[in-house]
Amino acid sequence: MNVGAYHQEIRSRLNDEVGTIYRDAPDKVALLYPSPYHVAMSSLGYQTMYREINNRPGCAAERAFLPDDVDAHVKGRLPLHSYESMRPVSDFAVIGMSVAFELELAGVVQSLTLAGVPVLSEDRDDRHPFILCGGPLTFSNPLPLAPFADAILMGEADETIHLALDILFSTPDRAERLRRLAAEIPSCFVPALHGDMMPLGAKCTDALLPARAVIRTPNTELRNMFLIEAERGCSRGCAYCVMRRSTNGGMRIVPMETILSLIPEGVTKVGLVGAAVSDHPKICDIIETLADRGIETSLSSLRPDRLNERFIAALRKAGHTALTTASDGASQRLRDTINRKTREKNLVNAAQLARDAGMKRLKLYMMIGLPGELDEDVDELIQFGNDISKLIPLSLGIAPFVSKRNTPLDGLEFAGISLVEKRLDRLRRGARGRFEVRATSARWAWVEYVLAQGGAAEGRAVMQAVQAGGKFADYKRAFDALPRARKKRPLAVAAL
Repeated sequence: MNVGAYHQEIRSRLNDEVGTIYRDAPDKVALLYPSPYHVAMSSLGYQTMYREINNRPGCAAERAFLPDDVDAHVKGRLPLHSYESMRPVSDFAVIGMSVAFELELAGVVQSLTLAGVPVLSEDRDDRHPFILCGGPLTFSNPLPLAPFADAILMGEADETIHLALDILFSTPDRAERLRRLAAEIPSCFVPALHGDMMPLGAKCTDALLPARAVIRTPNTELRNMFLIEAERGCSRGCAYCVMRRSTNGGMRIVPMETILSLIPEGVTKVGLVGAAVSDHPKICDIIETLADRGIETSLSSLRPDRLNERFIAALRKAGHTALTTASDGASQRLRDTINRKTREKNLVNAAQLARDAGMKRLKLYMMIGLPGELDEDVDELIQFGNDISKLIPLSLGIAPFVSKRNTPLDGLEFAGISLVEKRLDRLRRGARGRFEVRATSARWAWVEYVLAQGGAAEGRAVMQAVQAGGKFADYKRAFDALPRARKKRPLAVAAL
């Protein structure tokens, strides 16, 4: 790829967008997402930061992304450019990065490298852009991100982004920037000053809810969909989840009238976003109202114990041809162990309702490798899958369990690559073509686990693995080289 082809790709995507902001201002931030465009533009948090920064007087945000073909950029020696002005990302005084989950750390390394910015914070000085990070990863464990970030906004950054930018654009000296961020923003984690002691995450005021998309595009996983929060947080207490009720006070409801009033004219698809959207007390009313307007509606989370005939009919009217939900444990015993309130009768009811409404498939997400899991639990899942497949075609989406920080299951060991693969083989043999089994990689789940439980050393190991080629073997080699007896990092409030 050459620069002409790169710019043509950008122009083509911009031409397809609705809502792009072109803004000239003295203070400019590059919002660099460490995954490709089609993933980034489906991120409501990323779009929220784009809106918030562009709403600041005297400030503008321009987007940049990890290329679809990183190797082509490396071979062509193409630096990353922003989309709005096609300006080199390295020219911006501040680069903001939103990191969603552990495996995106590889994209952080690649993005900074392609931007021509030193990957490690310790190698940067006043000549380089300031790297300000945030995102969903901060709700669990951003310590592996620490070597690459100058500062990390923990938790909800809807308000703290403005406090941080006030400091960054009024303070030219790097050391003074770090000191002020740490001293003036209680939820800002500055690794150079805090070490491993991370502050608690921020909670924005309810008046700033809901987050909502700025740009709609067909070139994304959620094609031409307008994303808007229906609620934030979760009132449930599933033991494995970082968004459980202990996070920022549980579930905050966005009124139905607010949601409906913020949907732009001409929108034909709406995505209702949140950790527990189906728990919204007026969710059926919202879906039915949108369907009456001819708007297709999708939910980011659907709990089977909330389903009834009206709910399913509303989903069907809103364009759903398949029902997607989750049970998370292979057996009822395991669901009880992780405090997942879903009962088998709820799942059977969901299948029957979906079939009766004329839906074509039930998609069910769950985990393999939970603590205490036995072959008998997998056998129960096989029997359940066979029974459900007699009612409606069934697809199981399987993810190996990874324990996360700030959850009751924090610190539990990974089940093991070989054991997870053995359980998946057992499940596939039991399915025998009667239902579909799709699973994410046990190997990469192990990499995610090491990072989820790790610290700055594991983050540096990611850099070494990416520079060595980024294959699983490179990660294993880099992690195996770390000291074996590593202490668990504290998650206490930092104090200077």
